[in-house]
Amino acid sequence: MRFGARFVCVSRASDVRPEVGDFLRHLADERQLSGHTTKAYRRDLDELESFLTDYLGRSGWAWGDSDVDRLALRAFMGACSRRGLSKRSVARKLTSARTFFAFLHLEERIPSNPGRTLRAPKLERRLPGHLSRTDAATVLSHAERGAADNSLAGTRTLVIMEILYGSGLRLSELFGLDVTDVDRGTRQMRVLGKGAKERIVPCTGRALRALSRYELRRSEVAGPEEVALLVNRGGGRLSRRSIQSAVRSCLEHAAGARGLSTHALRHTFATHLLEAGADLLAVKELLGHVSLSTTQIYTHTSKERLLRVYREAHPRSE
Repeated sequence: MRFGARFVCVSRASDVRPEVGDFLRHLADERQLSGHTTKAYRRDLDELESFLTDYLGRSGWAWGDSDVDRLALRAFMGACSRRGLSKRSVARKLTSARTFFAFLHLEERIPSNPGRTLRAPKLERRLPGHLSRTDAATVLSHAERGAADNSLAGTRTLVIMEILYGSGLRLSELFGLDVTDVDRGTRQMRVLGKGAKERIVPCTGRALRALSRYELRRSEVAGPEEVALLVNRGGGRLSRRSIQSAVRSCLEHAAGARGLSTHALRHTFATHLLEAGADLLAVKELLGHVSLSTTQIYTHTSKERLLRVYREAHPRSE
């Protein structure tokens, strides 16, 4: 059999099996997952379908066949590992398969979910990249100096940095911000997060002051009909790539932090809040996490802080 070899999906939209098509519509319409997430599920299922055709040795198989079972999924995971995929990637593909089969089972299209009892690879808990307080201050000072010329790019970059660090937004959330989403009176912003879930986050005074400077430059290029908060030189919504480029440039020039991206500022936001004693549940709500376990990865603390807490709290610590 050739199922140990690399399997490549070349399917087009018209080639999608009816069950997969229904599942993708369920993700988009009912669960309201983003287009990027839906495409990721599609890619994973395309790879699984390609693998099963090789593994079973025939193209006429169906998702409910008895040999599309737990052993077949284990073989799929093994093939992914032999391709050099990380444990995290293999676990994601298994999650896609499990979710798909759970959907089919709930719809009574298959008798059972073959992935229900299959164990995912054990993942290491990786600490997210983040900045120290000193580096964060250096990066923001660099952005402030860049805004001193009152150019569109300079003032816009300062807004980007202040909002990402001050409010902990995801890249997609910042990209989607409209002018009307910012309420200066309450110093809050309305954010549309994952799964089209809306939440209200605080906006710092520094971010609002940066916005005031930027809006003068924005009005010079954007017409009154443009709703996007961040705009490019043509007056349209600034792209995700341009936001990433501005953030990376600040991080590299100010802190020498190569390899960090916009998400590093979200990690830094959460880390600094927790280090200052913020409640974990409050940070969870600010970040827009569904599960508390997702927020707990930010509870890493420095040895110095642990030692300081110990010295302040324990009666024998002297």
